[in-house]
Amino acid sequence: MQEGLSPNKAETQFLTLAYNRFYDIFKEVMADSFWEKDPWYRFSKVKDGFGVYSELLNYEPIGWVLDNMKTSRPPMEAEIGRELFKFIRNVIVHFPFFDSWDDVWVNQSMVNWHKDSQSIDRFIRKYKGKETVKYRFWEADKKRMTYLSINFPKHYEGDAKIYLKDLLTEREGVRFSFVLMRQVLDSQVISVDGQ
Repeated sequence: MQEGLSPNKAETQFLTLAYNRFYDIFKEVMADSFWEKDPWYRFSKVKDGFGVYSELLNYEPIGWVLDNMKTSRPPMEAEIGRELFKFIRNVIVHFPFFDSWDDVWVNQSMVNWHKDSQSIDRFIRKYKGKETVKYRFWEADKKRMTYLSINFPKHYEGDAKIYLKDLLTEREGVRFSFVLMRQVLDSQVISVDGQ
């Protein structure tokens, strides 16, 4: 957090509710027992987590953190932390037809059914054909390293379906997403009670 910068009353109210909700979901998603629950339940929680994070991106200091990540973190991390996660949120919210992560898909005609060149369409066009990005993250409490790949769509024309599960696997990909989201959000926190 920048020295001397404090949120106003409205921001404080919003940030308190949003951060508390995100941290609750984060704790649940990172527990191994979460992945034994029903796919619909998991999807509902994950959807809420991406939704809260996307709303928090509107808080200007978080944008500064993501801008700084472009030069201070591994390649593509800032773009993933902003653009990919917002894309996932938008797909889940604008196409609420699915009951699990593995079922979610879009295609060009569906994305543009109402109007061309909206955020989902722009994201896919920008990243279609990009190289796979590989990541790993360490969970100190479990003494476990997790490896994953982020795969951008190869095709978008016509009826070619783009599945979320092909971009990011549910278990490893979602857990990575929440770890990265938390790192971004923690940049604005002085202390977290009970942590």
